[in-house]
Amino acid sequence: MIRVLFADKPENWGRYETPLTEAIAATGVEAQIVQPGESDPAQIDYVVYSPQGPVQDFTAYTGAKAVLNLWAGVERVVGNDTLTQPLCRMVDAGLERGMVEYVTGHVLRYHLGIDATLAQQDGVWRHDDGVPPLARDRSVVMLGLGALGKACAEALAGLGFAVTGWSRTRKDIPGITCLSGDDGLAEALSRAEILVSILPDTPETTNLLNADTLAQMPKGARLVNPGRGTLIDDDALLAALDRGQIGHATLDVFRVEPLPPEHPYWAHPQVTVTPHIAAESRAETASEVIAENIRRGEAGEPFLYLVDRSRGY
Repeated sequence: MIRVLFADKPENWGRYETPLTEAIAATGVEAQIVQPGESDPAQIDYVVYSPQGPVQDFTAYTGAKAVLNLWAGVERVVGNDTLTQPLCRMVDAGLERGMVEYVTGHVLRYHLGIDATLAQQDGVWRHDDGVPPLARDRSVVMLGLGALGKACAEALAGLGFAVTGWSRTRKDIPGITCLSGDDGLAEALSRAEILVSILPDTPETTNLLNADTLAQMPKGARLVNPGRGTLIDDDALLAALDRGQIGHATLDVFRVEPLPPEHPYWAHPQVTVTPHIAAESRAETASEVIAENIRRGEAGEPFLYLVDRSRGY
């Protein structure tokens, strides 16, 4: 029987106990799931890890075959010098669907001008203001074409939007115009009437949206960022919003979370703040991914979603 350490905040065990136990059992692997302090670390076979959990030093886990992250992002652990075991990030169906629904909802909100419609309470019938273009005539750009970005791009393309995707390395996705590299980024930004970022947090993506790159976007463009807060130079975005270069920003992730009450994003009339809700791991679907990776580890098969340490994700 293998030992699996659940190393998240103790209060989260109640959400995971039944689905994780059942998911592992369904694979045919016999496992004992333990909490920190309940077993000799050297006897642990798999660490189910959360950045907010109690385990941050992996030195003692000499027998662990893998560290299985409960979060999609691995930026808080990938640089940990004590982590020598294989690290797998979380890509689960529930998280993916949550991201797709968040992105689709906010892109449609911008496309249809819903904010202005909701604010119209003065009794004036403004039919002469015109109607929004069809989706096929609206250019949406997706920064990041990993599993989540690809799913969002495909969903938007399915609604008829003209979708361009950008990634560091070349991708080929049917129905999506795929660009890559520095030249590709400039071209993508120039098309972005609505820009969505689902890029990971790496040294290459830090402050990718800065004064120079924001200026490459069409004047009045809209921005949705459910990816990582470090992507945006906050001062540059606020300045771009103030001068109308960026028409509005919907931000779900920030450099400091919770976002401090005094942060200017809260009071800015052209910013919508959401509290990091775009893509949460769901216990039921996340447990299935964890269980499958444990099964693979025991069967000697390659792990799913293995992190490339050199790339940071």
